[in-house]
Amino acid sequence: MSDYHTPVLFEESLSALVTNPSGLYIDATFGGGGHTAGILSRLSQSGKVLAFDRDTDAIANRPDDSRLTLIHNNFRFVENYVLLEGRKEGDPALKADGILADLGVSSHQFDTAERGFSFRFDAPLDMRMDSVGTRHTAADIVNGSTREDLERILRLYGEVDKPGKVAQLIVKARESARIATTVQLNAALAPVLPKNAEHKVLAKIYQALRIEVNQEMRSLEKFLEGAAASLRTGGRLVVITYHSLEDRMVKNFIRTGNTEGIVRADVYGRTSAPLSPVNRKPILPGEEEIASNTRARSAKLRIAEKN
Repeated sequence: MSDYHTPVLFEESLSALVTNPSGLYIDATFGGGGHTAGILSRLSQSGKVLAFDRDTDAIANRPDDSRLTLIHNNFRFVENYVLLEGRKEGDPALKADGILADLGVSSHQFDTAERGFSFRFDAPLDMRMDSVGTRHTAADIVNGSTREDLERILRLYGEVDKPGKVAQLIVKARESARIATTVQLNAALAPVLPKNAEHKVLAKIYQALRIEVNQEMRSLEKFLEGAAASLRTGGRLVVITYHSLEDRMVKNFIRTGNTEGIVRADVYGRTSAPLSPVNRKPILPGEEEIASNTRARSAKLRIAEKN
């Protein structure tokens, strides 16, 4: 496995994903390339993989395999690239046999101090997964948002307790000087950080800012729609989630065909959900995996099949 990132639920996800060794598969979150390598190892020479990643650092992990096409772009454009692949192959009806997305932030991103993803380091408040395509940094959000917008971000994306109080602390601190680093933000938040659980609170706040910077929920919604449109009948969608907001969106989409979870039916009472769940309850990592990789502890694996 790559030092860049240890794939979570590796065997479980790939066993569910790869059903046709000569098919077309998509790894929507390439990262360290661990899942992609696993897919390639299960394919014949006629199989193909399209892999996506927004992060230039991740692109450097590309293996030398002619069956792989690595795309430096947001996975929200998955349908566009499947259509493009079909045109290249002379098959406009081409569909994917399986699509995998591991929605976790990579270990590399958390552990590279200057990226600003972690509250553990003294670093610029950046948090962009793509420093070229993403204009606003976390510092821009912290210093440029209204108190009301900060409260909304913290409540929706971090499920932060007392988001109004946290937002007010940020607004008060930036009146004295721009909050440009993680250390400055942590200091501003000190009054709401409990002695024995400050890391838990900071993790929620940093998660909320990261999601806002990278527009992760909107990208996930567009990805799910594109993935459903890009799968062949019987093809598999396999998604690994890490927090309740994204897991709820994936669960809702699989069940109803939309991220709100609203069951829509035509005049004849027929529902329009394009997918059916393969596992009614999410698959969770075992104790041994969690012990060897603590970042797996919140992971949930959901599997769906194209109707």
